[in-house]
Amino acid sequence: MLLFKGPRDQLLAPLQAVCGIVEKRHTLPILSNVLMEKNGEKLTLLATDIEIQITTETPTQGTEKASMTVGARKLQDILRSLPESAEISLALDDKRLQLKAGKSRFNLQTLPAEDFPRMATSDGLASRLSITQRQMKRLLALVQYAMAQQDIRYYLNGLLLVAKGNELRMVATDGHRLAYSAETLPEQPAPIEVILPRKTVLELSRQLADSDDPLEVLLTPTQARFSFGSIELVSKLIDGKFPDYERVIPQHHAKIIKLSRNTLLHSLLRAAILTNEKFRGVRLVLSPGSLKIISSNAEQEEAQEEIEIDYGGEALDVGFNVTYLLDVLNNVGNETIELHLADANSSALFVLPGNDTFKYVVMPMRI
Repeated sequence: MLLFKGPRDQLLAPLQAVCGIVEKRHTLPILSNVLMEKNGEKLTLLATDIEIQITTETPTQGTEKASMTVGARKLQDILRSLPESAEISLALDDKRLQLKAGKSRFNLQTLPAEDFPRMATSDGLASRLSITQRQMKRLLALVQYAMAQQDIRYYLNGLLLVAKGNELRMVATDGHRLAYSAETLPEQPAPIEVILPRKTVLELSRQLADSDDPLEVLLTPTQARFSFGSIELVSKLIDGKFPDYERVIPQHHAKIIKLSRNTLLHSLLRAAILTNEKFRGVRLVLSPGSLKIISSNAEQEEAQEEIEIDYGGEALDVGFNVTYLLDVLNNVGNETIELHLADANSSALFVLPGNDTFKYVVMPMRI
């Protein structure tokens, strides 16, 4: 029975869209597979790791109905290895999937579609919102680097998504730094706070296009559903209490410095070369007209960078983990960044001049 006939990329593109979440080794062998369902002139592809499920579709020929699951990575590798111009056909023969392209033939083992675990649709109160793919991609880029990795406080291994009034907010923190970004929505959705898992955030960032095409989001207390283009991504949520982010963001730091993002980034990159490999600390030494960046390591090697600034206040010497400073500078696209400081024991606040929708807080460290 013919499942698909057409150009290689017509199948490879949707397959790559769902394959990103497929684990290489899984306790359930069927989770290494992709579910293919042919319903007339539409072929639907679905992959899941139990926590996330991605569905997409591609046009095909014929009126038959058929379904089966096949090894996702193997099928993807075969398609990638074929010439771009290749015309391919997929046919189901007994319990094997036969792929033909030119003079190439591949026979792949299949598992029954009815054994494939699908995520149940979540009920309960829902909040719907619409945003462009570009807006969502930018929001994610501004905060996702601050998520924790494998922290025992599992709610930090993800990203807080808040619908409040006509604003969509995102917050990520690993306990040492916090990133916050917000975007105005065209309409006011039902208020909700959910925590998206880290894997979902990274997959969304990978899949979203830098375009004004729409992204529809449906949030329930246990599930998030993202629909864009021909892709639907459904994710379980992290159940936990996220820290009170509004309390963490400093309000009245008096020492304010405007800096060229590029100048500060490259000064920090050079200073980072001679930091202690374990602690990665740099000192920011602030004095009238000057910001010095000083680093040293266990071999008594030192680096010093100096940036001229428009500042006439009190002197200050404060230490930070250089990686946390580089993360924000690498992910914010603006040419100018504003640094707010208080004293050697207070966190630093990075903001964008004249823009209240982005804030980045980083805790000081003793050096």
